[in-house]
Parts: sequence; C-alpha cells; structure tokens
Amino acid sequence: MQEEDFTESTGRPSKTKKKEAMHELRDLGAELVELSVGQLKRINLPENIYETVRECQKITAHGARRRQIAYLGKLMRGVDDEPIRAGLALLRGESSAETARLHRLERFRTRLLEDETFLSEIAALWPQVDQQHLRQLRRNALKEQEANKPPKNFRAIFQVLQELDREGTPDVSE
Repeated sequence: MQEEDFTESTGRPSKTKKKEAMHELRDLGAELVELSVGQLKRINLPENIYETVRECQKITAHGARRRQIAYLGKLMRGVDDEPIRAGLALLRGESSAETARLHRLERFRTRLLEDETFLSEIAALWPQVDQQHLRQLRRNALKEQEANKPPKNFRAIFQVLQELDREGTPDVSE
C-alpha cells in the first residue's frame, strides 16, 4: 500500500481505506455477476467464487441479490484479485495487447479481401488453415459487398483468423 493509506500513529490502513477496498471488491463481484457463463469461464476464477457468482445470477429478488453480492465481495477478500481484474479488462477489450491483436487480424482480413495471394502468407503463418474454406469465405464476402448484403462471410473470415490465432500465435508482426 502507499504511504497515504496508513494512519500516522499506528502504521496500519485507516478504517476508511479498508472500507474503500471492501467496496471495490464488492463492485468487482457485481461486475462478475453481470457476465455470461462463457465469459466467466474465460476468467480463471477460484471455484468458490465461480459458484457464488453463478448462485447470485439465479437470484431475482433485489435485496437477496444485493446480500449475495456483498457476500461475494467478502469471499473475494481472501483471494488475489489482480488476475480477476486482468481477465475482466481482457473481456472489456481494455488490454492493449488484445486490442493490438484484434487490429492485426482486421488488417489480415482487409489484405485478404484486397488480394487473394495474401492467402499464401496466412498459410505460411498458420499451416493448419483450411485454404479452400477461407478462399470460399473471401469470394462470398466480396459478393456480399457488391450486393450490399449483411457482412456474414466478412465476419466469418475474422472468426476463422481469430481461431487460428488462438491455436498458435505467430511471432511475425504482419
């Protein structure tokens, strides 16, 4: 803790600082309760925290839900909250590394749509890519653009690139 977090006479955190920390953990717990099950699984939560969050998500009565969130905040005092905060930041897209990765994949998609020969560079980065499937998605995406249709295949290309990137991120920046 910083120096200002301690009272001058005892060297311990002040009651106000303790309460602020508890309220932060409660708010962090409330944020977890708002996530979907899939998002919760992406954050590495301790089992007791995960179960409490899931129980709280089932509660509809306002008062009971508020008490459960307070209990969740109390449980979170006993765990390291930094990995949880980092996981939430990643989900919110606040991570600069995650943002850079997504921008890189968007550039790959744009280059693929502009030039089909870029597919060979993608295959060099990710040998496991199904080139025929990606080529078909590219053709369909271009047809969608010409016909002013919803960009279903345009999005599908990005999803394929994202999946390839999750399986094995190359060290090449572009």
